[in-house]
Amino acid sequence: MDTFSTRHQDNITNQTMPNTRIITFQKSAKVFFQMLFWVPVIGFSLLLIYNTIPYFSFSKEFDFIVERSFLFQSNFYNACFYIHIAAGALCIGAALIQFSRCISGKIYVAVVLFLGAPTGLYMSFFAKGSIWERSLFMFMAGWWFVTTLYGLTTIHKRNIVAHKVWMIRSYAMAMTAVTFRVYHIIFYLLDWGHLENYELSLWISVIGNMLFAEWVIYRQSRNYLKSFTI
Repeated sequence: MDTFSTRHQDNITNQTMPNTRIITFQKSAKVFFQMLFWVPVIGFSLLLIYNTIPYFSFSKEFDFIVERSFLFQSNFYNACFYIHIAAGALCIGAALIQFSRCISGKIYVAVVLFLGAPTGLYMSFFAKGSIWERSLFMFMAGWWFVTTLYGLTTIHKRNIVAHKVWMIRSYAMAMTAVTFRVYHIIFYLLDWGHLENYELSLWISVIGNMLFAEWVIYRQSRNYLKSFTI
């Protein structure tokens, strides 16, 4: 009897050990791929914030300002520009920790609704490119505002799942400032022309970020529904 029990226990142990290794490997792989995603995101986000700081020397020698020197003759456009880049840097910084810190989330929402999106919408009328690129910038500002507003209203209704969904969409739109520059560098290295590079990078960053956000939402929603299964 004792021998039978020992053998039975050994069989259970042998069956359990491979399963434990598989689970450990899966968890390790998950952490690895999360780091593979978040390390570049955080790195490029911090780089964007760092590159924004010199603009607050208020020098007129930057290429962006030189190209639009006639626009910067307007005090209102000047104000919108500096408010927008400050709001963008603040939003990206706050967004990196908004899902874990309530205060940073509130800062993010307030900055988007009252500063980032409104100034972005105004500046979109003067954006470089064709009417299609200007329309895309208008859409970006509007969608950024709407998704953030829905994120705010859903949390007030204590609908946590819907809140996360809308904030993922909002964050994806905020991150177009980062992904646009990544694509722009890639196409620059591929020797694309400046205007073609600008337009293609813009469209890919917006559409790509929106599709990626929906994929993340789908994955999380599926896992959320799975949590109710027995």
